[in-house]
Amino acid sequence: MTPSAPGTQHSVLTAIAVDLGAESGRVVRGAWDGTRLITEELHRFANLPVRTLGTLHWDALRLLHEIIAGLRCAGQSGGEIASIGVDTWGVDFALLDREGALLANPVTYRDARTDGMIARAATYVPDNELYDATGTQFVAINTVYQLLALVEAQSPLLEIADRLLMMPDLMHYWLCGIATGEYTNATTTGLLDARSRQWATGIATRLGIPTRLLPSLIAPGTMLGPLLPQIATEAGIPAMPVIAPATHDTAAAVAAIPFTTAHAAYVSCGTWALVGVEVPEPIITAETRAANLTNEGGIGTIRLLRNVPGLWLVQECGRAWERHGHRHTATEIVAAAEHAPAFGALVDPNAPAFASPGDMPAKIAAFCRANRQTPPEDIGAVARCIFESLALAWRATLEQIAAVIGHPFDALHVIGGGAQNALLCQCAANATGLPVIAGPVEATAMGNLLTQLIAHGAIASLAEGRAAIALSVETRTYLPHCTTESEWTDAYARFITLRGAQRGL
Repeated sequence: MTPSAPGTQHSVLTAIAVDLGAESGRVVRGAWDGTRLITEELHRFANLPVRTLGTLHWDALRLLHEIIAGLRCAGQSGGEIASIGVDTWGVDFALLDREGALLANPVTYRDARTDGMIARAATYVPDNELYDATGTQFVAINTVYQLLALVEAQSPLLEIADRLLMMPDLMHYWLCGIATGEYTNATTTGLLDARSRQWATGIATRLGIPTRLLPSLIAPGTMLGPLLPQIATEAGIPAMPVIAPATHDTAAAVAAIPFTTAHAAYVSCGTWALVGVEVPEPIITAETRAANLTNEGGIGTIRLLRNVPGLWLVQECGRAWERHGHRHTATEIVAAAEHAPAFGALVDPNAPAFASPGDMPAKIAAFCRANRQTPPEDIGAVARCIFESLALAWRATLEQIAAVIGHPFDALHVIGGGAQNALLCQCAANATGLPVIAGPVEATAMGNLLTQLIAHGAIASLAEGRAAIALSVETRTYLPHCTTESEWTDAYARFITLRGAQRGL
């Protein structure tokens, strides 16, 4: 099925995408007319962790409340809704008892309980064996290390828990009563065999993780069941089908990229920046392990990528400035950065100090002093430091990936919230020497909706859906500035030296 020519009349199919990010959530309506996918945000809400007795939790029940509020908005706006699907960030999970009750609020990946767990895991399963099975990068936020922390603490939760559900699976369970584990989010756990696409139960057993907790796996696009009557009644809508889309937000976002060339890379940039490329099968080698690259599942593809802290650093700076009585919008922060001098201090976004919440401007200043740099002093200089450092970190990751797959890239797609940041996109073009195609901003919601449309048979394939998205959104291209090429080359050399010093290289 090819997208129809403009002007062709089709009935409109409408679906709802719930996109839960680590900073905020949205309920988005998508209308497919056979040619274009038009999205409309119906409801937006904050999603911030809550610290109780020293542990950082997600307020999962509040998220369900906000989803229902968004469905109520959808019902009030009229029209038939074909289905709903939820995507979220990866790695975090909930534990349920045998009655299906939530045992405790899910703990966020930024909680300190995983400190030291990568090293502890290696005493049970050597790093090379863990990576060879799962193809997952070594990063403390992974589900496997969160569960190992519970094992090491002899948590009673593991004794009484009956099942584990990743965050989108939990929301689907609460919406329709069906408990499953969707594949794309399962690939973020560090407990899935990348080749067989089944749970690596042998690995889990050696780590002391009860395998009974691991849910049955399903593919993206699986019809789960109708909305529970009590949810439909509360929202004032009919009991529409619940479809598991590509439930990992990055998988959904990458599905919505209208790739322009066969050798393009991408950065899905929000709180995190996922820097990578699509490949047909997992690539698990000594080289990918040394580069700490991860293999995550997509819709019929694998995403070979690396996590880089994205706009998180700026978001944390904003919260710190607000605590000191100075509130600045994202637009104001970018504008200040545009007027700040270029090529000042640089940071390694992956430095451990930046991973946890706190006074991010102070952390950046401390990092700079420790590395014999003059710390940025004002808002614009701090933001400029972050944006330039992110662009250089992206270049370093792309060079590692290019070495693994055997060819360079000829374009870089930036999607998600970062696509709105003109300075960051231009920095990325200058740092990498690649044209940067920015957009769609709403990639995650559009990829969620695209999966649902494929499940309905309204779109035949991922390729067809991407062609339709290319017709549905406007993108902006940023070309490298050749006049600053030598300055960016010098900045990159400084960045690599700085990163090497941090890692003892």
